[in-house]
Amino acid sequence: MDFFKNNRNTKSGFSIVEALVSMFILAVIGLAIYSFQKDVFSVNRIISGSLTAQNEARRALKSMSAEVRTASPSSLGAYALAQTATSSLIFYSNIDDDSFKERVRYFLDGATLTKGIIKPSGSPLIYDSANELFTELLHDIVGTTTPIFNYYDENYDGTTPPLAEPIDIAAVRLIKITIMIDKDSQVPPELITMTTQVSMRNLKDNL
Repeated sequence: MDFFKNNRNTKSGFSIVEALVSMFILAVIGLAIYSFQKDVFSVNRIISGSLTAQNEARRALKSMSAEVRTASPSSLGAYALAQTATSSLIFYSNIDDDSFKERVRYFLDGATLTKGIIKPSGSPLIYDSANELFTELLHDIVGTTTPIFNYYDENYDGTTPPLAEPIDIAAVRLIKITIMIDKDSQVPPELITMTTQVSMRNLKDNL
């Protein structure tokens, strides 16, 4: 009887070693699941951020293209283009379909592409810089040697180099806009590069 009793006791329950091994295995499995979920969430966040940046850049380029394309003399009679630099552009265009031409300025402020608008006011009309309204268009612009704005004359054929500095504003007929965005250079994906070309229809003289 004692033999059967002892044998029954040895088969019942878990030993301390077995319990510890089981807890260790469960901990390893739990850590693996946590790491996997963390990686999935991280990838989703990166992809979502990249798609958001691309959509914002597309919208910005579309808006910029539409406004630059309709550049025309100011409400005071000044030439359509006021400034042509690699990281800034100033021109006049009626962007809100009212009776006046707005002074539109695109410029790089640190890593942010910003838009400034001045509506003419007063009598006689003036473009008062104190009335300039600003809108941040794009963030995380990469400061590289690639200009945001390149300028071309009527001879541009797709391979012609841009006009050299100092730019003859009166010769400009097409503007190439290049946007490069990288939210975090330490993690993928790599920087986003988007570009568009805009011909100013009111300045064409080769038709």
